[in-house]
Amino acid sequence: MKTLIVDDERLARNELRRLLDNFPKIEVIGEAANADEALKLIDDLQPELLFLDIQMPGKNGFELLSAIDGKSPEVIFTTAYDEYAITAFEYNALDYLLKPIELNRLSEAINRIEENSHAPETEAPRRDTNKVLGENDQVFVKDGEKCWFVKLGKVRLFESMGNYVRLHFDDQKPLVLKSLNSLEDRLDPNTFFRANRKHIINLPWIDKIEPWFSGGLLVTLKGGDKIEISRRQAIRFKELMSL
Repeated sequence: MKTLIVDDERLARNELRRLLDNFPKIEVIGEAANADEALKLIDDLQPELLFLDIQMPGKNGFELLSAIDGKSPEVIFTTAYDEYAITAFEYNALDYLLKPIELNRLSEAINRIEENSHAPETEAPRRDTNKVLGENDQVFVKDGEKCWFVKLGKVRLFESMGNYVRLHFDDQKPLVLKSLNSLEDRLDPNTFFRANRKHIINLPWIDKIEPWFSGGLLVTLKGGDKIEISRRQAIRFKELMSL
């Protein structure tokens, strides 16, 4: 994968290049110390991936992305500051690596490239905080000191916890400060179904469906979670799933 490193610190570029030597699939084809240099190299070399610092002299990393004409490369942000993470998510970044970059985190970020490789090509990213989110969209999740970029298709269950929602994906269960109702308004109803007052389930994760008390249903998700679909929602569920 043709890769460009954009960072105003020479030592940071050298260290990242050294770490990337561990990944044969990544071919570093150039380096840039600022956005103007990067824009010229992007035009000349057509990289498929950017490792992009955010704070740089002149244009910052976000302004660089906004200045790209046509299809934007995939982006992994590299920065010493965590306060830009939500904005990075809005620019559809694959990942957000905090300096100093650790090899295991870099490996996780590069693995995301393969997950994203079959997604449709897109034009340069534009911020849209009101669009309906589907299974191929990524969200930024921060719980305490831990941060994740999560593709929504990997989230099998959203669970209401008062003023918070717990996301269930892989072996993680972080909390986000958001109500289940507001989250439901953002999620694609063809993929994410409101099972009851406390749960939204990811339909492709359903492994088993059983009749339950009072006309409801009990679904078992891949991974073992058992969620009751209320009687009222069971009617909608059957219509949606053509049962």
